[in-house]
Amino acid sequence: MKKIIRLILGLAILAVLVYLAVLAYRKYAGPKDRVMFRTDTIRKTDLVRSITATGTVEPEELVNVGAQVQGMITKFGPDTKGKPVDYGSIVKEGGVLAWIDDSLYAAELRSAQASQLQAKASINSANSNILQAKARLQLAELNMNRAKQLRPTNAIAQNTYDEALADHDVAKANLAVAEASLAQAQAQLASANAAQERAARNLSYCVIKSPVNGVIIDRRVNIGQTVVSSMNAPSLFLIAKDLKRMQVWVSVNEADVGQIKVGLPVQFTVDAFQNRMFKGTVRKVRLNATMSQNVVTYVVEVETDNSDGTLLPYLTANVKFLLAQRQGVLAVPNAAFRFSPSETMIPPAYKGELDKPLDRKKRERRIWVQHGNSIKPLVVTAGLNDGSTTEVSSPELKEGMVVVTGQEIQTAARQMAAGAGGENRSPFLPSMPRRQRTQRRGAR
Repeated sequence: MKKIIRLILGLAILAVLVYLAVLAYRKYAGPKDRVMFRTDTIRKTDLVRSITATGTVEPEELVNVGAQVQGMITKFGPDTKGKPVDYGSIVKEGGVLAWIDDSLYAAELRSAQASQLQAKASINSANSNILQAKARLQLAELNMNRAKQLRPTNAIAQNTYDEALADHDVAKANLAVAEASLAQAQAQLASANAAQERAARNLSYCVIKSPVNGVIIDRRVNIGQTVVSSMNAPSLFLIAKDLKRMQVWVSVNEADVGQIKVGLPVQFTVDAFQNRMFKGTVRKVRLNATMSQNVVTYVVEVETDNSDGTLLPYLTANVKFLLAQRQGVLAVPNAAFRFSPSETMIPPAYKGELDKPLDRKKRERRIWVQHGNSIKPLVVTAGLNDGSTTEVSSPELKEGMVVVTGQEIQTAARQMAAGAGGENRSPFLPSMPRRQRTQRRGAR
């Protein structure tokens, strides 16, 4: 029994010694945690600094065709192909779009024409009355003059003399009444003429015509529908004057609108034609801003050529305003400017470089590039920045140089799992390719 206890005790002591030996090996002889650099390659590329926004494709000029009279739509006019006007129909200036029932307006015109004839007859009657009144006035003047000559000789009685004077005054008044009747008849004729012109104009409004050459974008009425004209003329047809010239109305945030200038080049895509890039230029920046949820935006008009008719009205456009462009320049990821190594990572020969100040006015920046099995600093001049990549220039800069963009810690357990054990490994070894075309390289 004692032998068994001694055997178990010996095995326990042996297990403890083995465990302590493994811990000691991992601490003093096994692989240690390593710093892994994330790197990228300096390459030539094209850079664009831009502002992105969304907008809507709009026809350059739209015309709302309304009705100035009310009534029922009885028929649609023909388009250029002889078919009834419908969505997408091409129409010519002056072409008939629709007819409104004109029976009431035709009756009003006939009534106005009758009033016109009646007023003309009244004028003729008034002219005849004036001639009669003038004749009576002339006779009364002769009788009055004769009475004036005979009265001093008592050849006529006093009452006869008075009657002659009264007849003259009555004849004179009758002439004035006849002339007033003529003026009244003339006024009635003018009113009848105006009523006739208004009735004729209303009758002509029953024929809806196109004011321009264009394409029917929207037809808002059907045959048999009654159009009610009120203070605002109802819109029956929406016509695009020229679909070969289109606009994109873009909502631009107030923080970016200051960089938008007339003539600025623009690129945009639409979901309907995702594989095609359209081009345009800024035509106008509207000053009437709008606010939605405390966000102020301005509408920017972008004009574009649509000679092939690809773009359709009211498509949603993903717009990019091209503020600046560079082609074939050396560039590095912006992460390269944010990387700063610790003191232990910097070779002694380059520690003094960090004390040299950078000229911010010249846009000098410091990056770290691969130098053998180590890294070294390199001062470059920063140029155009597209948000993720920056143009750089320096006499020492060459295409293909490896630049450090970041670092991470690789634990000892991960190294053992990956079979990385040697202390003499190069700090820049290739690793699994990354999705963003970067490489992971290690350094002690």
